[in-house]
Amino acid sequence: MENKQENEELKIPDVLPLLPVRDVVVYPYMILPLFVGREISIAAVDHALSKDRLIFLATQKDVGDEDPTPEAIYEVGTVAMIMRMLKLPDGRVKILVQGLTKGRISSYVAAKPFYSVHVERIAEPAVLESSLETEALMRTVKEQLARIISLGKVISPEVMVIVENMQEPGSLADLIASNIGLKVEEAQRLLEIIDPLERLKRVNEFLNKEHELLNMQARIQSAAKEEMGKSQREYYLREQLRAIQQELGETDARAEEMAELRKALENAKMPPQVEKEALKQLGRLEQMHPDAAESGMLRTYMDWMVELPWSKSTKDALDIKRAKEILDEDHFYLEKIKERILEFLAVRKLKKRMKGPILCFVGPPGVGKTSLGKSIARAMGRKFVRISLGGVRDEAEIRGHRRTYVGALPGRILQGLKQANSNNPVFMLDELDKIGADFRGDPSSALLEVLDPEQNHAFSDHYINLPFNLSNVMFIATANQIDPVPGPLQDRMEVINLAGYTEEEKLQIAKRYLVPRQIKENGITEKILTISDEAIKAIIAKYTREAGLRNLEREIGSICRKVARKVAEGEKKHFIVNPAAVAKYLGPPKFLREEEMKQNEVGVATGLAWTPVGGEVLFVEATIMKGKGGLTLTGQLGDVMKESVQAALSYIRSKETEFHLSDDFFHNMEIHVHVPAGAIPKDGPSAGITMATALVSALTRVPVRKDVAMTGEITLRGKVLPIGGLKEKMLAAIRAGITTIVIPEQNKKDLEEVPRHIMKKITIVTAKNIDDVLKVALEKFPPLPAPDKTPVTKTKAAPRKVLVTTRKSVVVGAKG
Repeated sequence: MENKQENEELKIPDVLPLLPVRDVVVYPYMILPLFVGREISIAAVDHALSKDRLIFLATQKDVGDEDPTPEAIYEVGTVAMIMRMLKLPDGRVKILVQGLTKGRISSYVAAKPFYSVHVERIAEPAVLESSLETEALMRTVKEQLARIISLGKVISPEVMVIVENMQEPGSLADLIASNIGLKVEEAQRLLEIIDPLERLKRVNEFLNKEHELLNMQARIQSAAKEEMGKSQREYYLREQLRAIQQELGETDARAEEMAELRKALENAKMPPQVEKEALKQLGRLEQMHPDAAESGMLRTYMDWMVELPWSKSTKDALDIKRAKEILDEDHFYLEKIKERILEFLAVRKLKKRMKGPILCFVGPPGVGKTSLGKSIARAMGRKFVRISLGGVRDEAEIRGHRRTYVGALPGRILQGLKQANSNNPVFMLDELDKIGADFRGDPSSALLEVLDPEQNHAFSDHYINLPFNLSNVMFIATANQIDPVPGPLQDRMEVINLAGYTEEEKLQIAKRYLVPRQIKENGITEKILTISDEAIKAIIAKYTREAGLRNLEREIGSICRKVARKVAEGEKKHFIVNPAAVAKYLGPPKFLREEEMKQNEVGVATGLAWTPVGGEVLFVEATIMKGKGGLTLTGQLGDVMKESVQAALSYIRSKETEFHLSDDFFHNMEIHVHVPAGAIPKDGPSAGITMATALVSALTRVPVRKDVAMTGEITLRGKVLPIGGLKEKMLAAIRAGITTIVIPEQNKKDLEEVPRHIMKKITIVTAKNIDDVLKVALEKFPPLPAPDKTPVTKTKAAPRKVLVTTRKSVVVGAKG
């Protein structure tokens, strides 16, 4: 009642200086310090101190408003007394004020040098008697306040003592409201409530809300503590260990490692999609314990991501003349391939962004397919990568293993790019035709994406599982045969055939490359050893029979080693190897021309065959004997070759009148066809006209010319059909001393690929039907009527020598 009496006795002047305050609402009987910095506010404080120390405190609506207008200030505020004032060095004023009573601004009297306002005092309605509701409400509010303090709300103990002793609901409401940290808007609305009971009820609502919030906070903290398990404890221990290491001067190796890895990721200049995934995986690695099972796997993955050449490339050497010089320097002949590479460089010079070509070199072993890839890389100024696909049966060798497997790694494609440290190398896929397939997948099918310019710009390896651009890579595949390569894979490549070399080409290659290299590798010099051109020709003709150059280089190396031994034993002279000396170093000749070629014979025709190692000369022998009609075929012939003999025989029987044969000649004799080198399997249709010629010669007793070789498929009508491998067969004929070759008319277009110097050495005869062949191959055609029917196999009797040869396997295959 004393406060009430004091309020009644308190006289408030009609006009008071106004101090707009922010961030706080001042209640009656509330004592608090205020910092005053605005000039208008300092002037108001000075005026109040010069009078009766009374000032009106009203809260401004916008906290950031430095010069509030009357509309921006709440009308209801508190009349306060300035108890103390202190001027600060920065020009501000600190005052200690105490709220006395509520008031309302009725009008503004002046705005300068400070706001002066008329204030209407708001009288607090008196509570006549203490009802049960009032007492229950006050007790509830006090208990709620005690609960929130028990949940962690910080309120001064002195305030709690005052609260326990207060009996007026309005004062209790004001005291609690000023101490529980209400928002400015909520505190202002509470100040404007005149009825003390209504105000206390609103305070009770605020206390309930605060109690719920503190309960929720306590539950969250409790749940967080329960979730703190082994990993959190290890984290704290690691933090402590890190602090100990820092105190000891030791660095945190893992933190430095992660920082270096993050920096390496940024320097890798990955595509945005790839970089986003890499940073995500790095974040996982940083949160993972170093000893976790997945940590090592993820670290290996990140190393691969960093080391792959996402944006590293070499600059192409676009000097066409220089590239041509390098190609000519490294390889003799092979003009078609050199021309293709120079075309690519020319286009690249004119168009900066283009897809890399995908070439496939097909040819017998030893013709320089692999070394040509190295030469192309050197000419273009690119890195060179080679992987061998021979015997590869697992698809993962191309696409890689998924990361879930122990020891998983990317496939050989990405491994090769990492090895080259460039995304545009010359990439050689060696032995493409030797790929296998089993339950682990088909690697050749996996190569379909790699070797497709429309797909390989986003090649996906199972291990990386992100797109990698292979369109800048120049892929070069090599194969001995194109037939085993699946059709879809052939379609994606530009196939370039490399046939064998002629004797002159081998001579030039040996002089330019093989002899100098072998002399150097065997520790001698050109001043010690000289191998004449005639000696090299003798080695080529008598000691090697191949399309490539490996055996030739091997024989030259053998001569160099024998000379090196003599030099090491003390012989000091200049060694000259001529044709006569070749046998001294290499022994007797390994290959001699067949004895049959020395004379024209009846029933012996010379054919040409294609093998995986080049062309071969094939002899077909036919003889006739008395019998009851029969056909015997020997020499490990395949089904297609047997059918060619039967087709040729049927054609001859249909033309028996033209060949002057009796009507029943086949019923009175037996025919035996044999192809020498009987232990070697042979098959294919291209020996058809050769067999027909041998049969006609045996039946008509007209000899076959020894200098004529032939190749072509025969039909029942006697037509000659085209064959494959023409250039290889022509080279084999030249090696065997043949001067005339009979080929199918439809193969005439293939002669454009044969070099001119080869065409000058041989006569080409094209044939549409078997009659065209017989006119060239037989000594006489059409044959004259036979004087008797005694089977004759030879026109001249000559003893044959048995030669030990090492002819390669003649598997004619699908090309014929």
